[in-house]
Amino acid sequence: MSRQLAELETVLLQLIAEHEKLLRQLDAQQAAMKMLDVRAIEEAADQQEATRLRLTALETRRRAIVAQLAISLRMAGPATMVAIADAVPHARARLLELRNRLKAVIAQIASRTHVVSRLAGAVLGHLNTMVRLVAGAVEQAGLYTKHGVPQVSARIGVMEAVG
Repeated sequence: MSRQLAELETVLLQLIAEHEKLLRQLDAQQAAMKMLDVRAIEEAADQQEATRLRLTALETRRRAIVAQLAISLRMAGPATMVAIADAVPHARARLLELRNRLKAVIAQIASRTHVVSRLAGAVLGHLNTMVRLVAGAVEQAGLYTKHGVPQVSARIGVMEAVG
């Protein structure tokens, strides 16, 4: 059982490290989005995908270890970190500390992804408006005025731009 506890701690530390890496990648992606650097956005997305794959593998490994621990501890209810920590008093403090650190990093990621999704939505809305304006100008007869300015139909509202 002590081997399984050590393995669980190792996996939790790896999960924390990968989540922190994902957090840095999200920051890089957000900075690239602010600069509209498409190449940097794509690189950040590729890095995030690789990190997500590692996180999935680590999470699968963590679940297997928790299931083994639940069997060896003869746990009746669900095998949560708190239940495992309560069943193993000498490792309780360390397990709960790792759990809390992991939850804190995950909360930061959730916050950053919310900001990034809002930023992406705003940029997409602006691009959508520009495409509609250009398409509206191109499909009209008499494309340019005598001053060389394109004629644009009535202003497109937010609801029409987003579609």
